[in-house]
Amino acid sequence: MSRLKSSKRARLPDRAFAYVDSRGRRRLPVNDKAHVQNALARFNQVAFENDDARERARKRLLNAAKKYRILPVGFITGQLRSEKHHATASRPALPTGFVTLFMSDIEASTTLLQKLGDRYGALLNDVRGMLRAAVVRAGGREIDARADEFFAVFERAAAASEAAVAIQRELGDRGWTGGLDVRIRVGIHSGRPTLTDVGYIGLAVHTTARVCSAAHGGQIIVSAATRVAIGASAPTGIRFRSLGRHRLPGLPDAETLFQVQAQGLRVNFPRPRTQGRAIPRRQRDDRRVGLDDRIRPAEGQLELPQPPA
Repeated sequence: MSRLKSSKRARLPDRAFAYVDSRGRRRLPVNDKAHVQNALARFNQVAFENDDARERARKRLLNAAKKYRILPVGFITGQLRSEKHHATASRPALPTGFVTLFMSDIEASTTLLQKLGDRYGALLNDVRGMLRAAVVRAGGREIDARADEFFAVFERAAAASEAAVAIQRELGDRGWTGGLDVRIRVGIHSGRPTLTDVGYIGLAVHTTARVCSAAHGGQIIVSAATRVAIGASAPTGIRFRSLGRHRLPGLPDAETLFQVQAQGLRVNFPRPRTQGRAIPRRQRDDRRVGLDDRIRPAEGQLELPQPPA
């Protein structure tokens, strides 16, 4: 493409440029097909004054590409990557070290989808809005929301239980159109996942998902690690009921599970959705090598892992 001569550039109207800044400087000429193609290639090299200016220039450029029947596949892909990078860069860093992970999903979501059809999207948005509000109020951070699943992280285990109770109360008080029964199940686990560019990974994440899957709609289940992390700092009115030790799919060891109880929450549920029956006390892991050297729990009490360092 030949360079646009100064004399010709000066005669072009402002509308022949994708970007005109507040000082009247004109960038990215789009007066013909060749210059539109060049502007698409150079767009990310331009220093825009603000995001609004960038968006206006982007729209002008796309309109020019449409006029000259240019399909800007590479440009659109590049913009998506740029926006994703910008969103990641501007997002506050997620906590590392010992954290508490919160996962929820909607019970019988497929049945709800079949009943509601296109209206299911509105219901899903309502539930996500309530989840986000409860998590933010308790000091947590959203990690991901995919289909009917919601994933968040807390630096304090007690705050995660507080958020879970708040959302279950709000859902219980909510009246849904058509008398629908919308219930979510919540699983909470504490550990040390690895934080990567794509989020958290590690056994702690998988354990959180399995604990969530063990719950029933309206129920909150936490792992022993979370129960220990909360210790005596549980929010006022929140109690924990032992559900025993259970084998969770894909995990090497059995997990001790606890149900969160609070005013306004349903109390009675079927046994957790786990593999087989709860492990009898006589079959628990106190027969492992080296455990005899540890102090055994008193009769009727559950042995929990040590609090995090």
